[in-house]
Amino acid sequence: MNNAQVLYVEDELSLGKITGDMLAKSGFAVQWAQDGLKGLELFVPGQFDICIIDIMLPGMDGYTLVKEIRQKDADIPIIFLTARSLTEDVVKGFDVGGNDYLKKPFSIEELVVRMNALLKRASKTATQTTDATIYTIGQYSFDRAAMELSYSDKKIVLTHLENELLYRLITHKNEILPRQKVLLELWKDDSFFNARSMDVFITKLRKHFANDPAISIVNIRGIGYKMIVRE
Repeated sequence: MNNAQVLYVEDELSLGKITGDMLAKSGFAVQWAQDGLKGLELFVPGQFDICIIDIMLPGMDGYTLVKEIRQKDADIPIIFLTARSLTEDVVKGFDVGGNDYLKKPFSIEELVVRMNALLKRASKTATQTTDATIYTIGQYSFDRAAMELSYSDKKIVLTHLENELLYRLITHKNEILPRQKVLLELWKDDSFFNARSMDVFITKLRKHFANDPAISIVNIRGIGYKMIVRE
């Protein structure tokens, strides 16, 4: 995607300058912030096409920054840059709203490939029309646009990945949702590592629906998941 507007937040001066320059040479328009607070100040919904954010930042860490960005824009693609590789760190990145992660040190070529893949997917999503954004599931109501799941007078605010995973389960209600399809759409690849991350989010969704025994999310071994809603 030529001339895509990029918010790049990185506090390492040499890495930030080199990466920013290389992205510019690849056709991106980059605004570089050197701390989390400045990154949040620069972010304006609709002004950027993608965000590239380091986790360890002064002022405001990357996790908190992405949470704040997601409050303003639920759909913008976000890539985390991280020196961390523990499962819980990566899962946390997805949980707060990241779409992808890249471990340092990384090559500019790989970063550009991942950026273009997310931008292409975001472009397709933006051109799709949806007949409904509010769905009724048993005793629950799901508002995809607001990223909220309601039960009685209680509302659960969903993370970006919870929201998108639940949307796919609901639109395949009482049908098998292929695991690989979801991993490729939301996690970008179907590696074992990302499959474990998906399992974590399925567990969270099951807990959200605990108040209605007519709803269950079952594992179809080796294939995927099925949201069963008994009438």
